[in-house]
Parts: sequence; structure tokens; C-alpha cells
Amino acid sequence: MTPQRAFHLSVSLTSVVLIVGVAIFNGLNLAEAYGSGAPYFSRTTNMDKWTDPLPALYATDALTVGLTVGYFCWTRRAR
Repeated sequence: MTPQRAFHLSVSLTSVVLIVGVAIFNGLNLAEAYGSGAPYFSRTTNMDKWTDPLPALYATDALTVGLTVGYFCWTRRAR
């Protein structure tokens, strides 16, 4: 295996791990924010302290999509 191929393989695996990690992060944050009890249980128990998690999740997802698309564009150019 050439060093360039090994590098591309390691970056590909890293991007897959990143995507899986972000999916788990999103799931955990949404489950915590919206709760598993009655409808919107977590939002109503401490309404004065509740914050909407969606803006942070949008930013995290946008960064992940940007990095992934940038990597795939870079690999297409390298061929």
C-alpha cells in the first residue's frame, strides 16, 4: 500500500467516525432536550432553564457536512 493510499484510507475512516459521532451527539442531545416521558417532558419540567438545542446541532451538522464535502472534493481532484 502506498503512503498516499494509506493516508486517504485513514482520512476516509476518520470521516466515517466523525459522521457516526455527530449522529450519536445529535441523538443524545435531542433525547435529552425533548425527553422520553410525556410530550416534551424535559422542556416543561425546568422551563426557565431550558434552551433549544437545535442551533448548536445545526452548526455541528453544517461543520461536519462542510468537512465531509471538502474531503470528497479534494479526493476527486487528487485522482
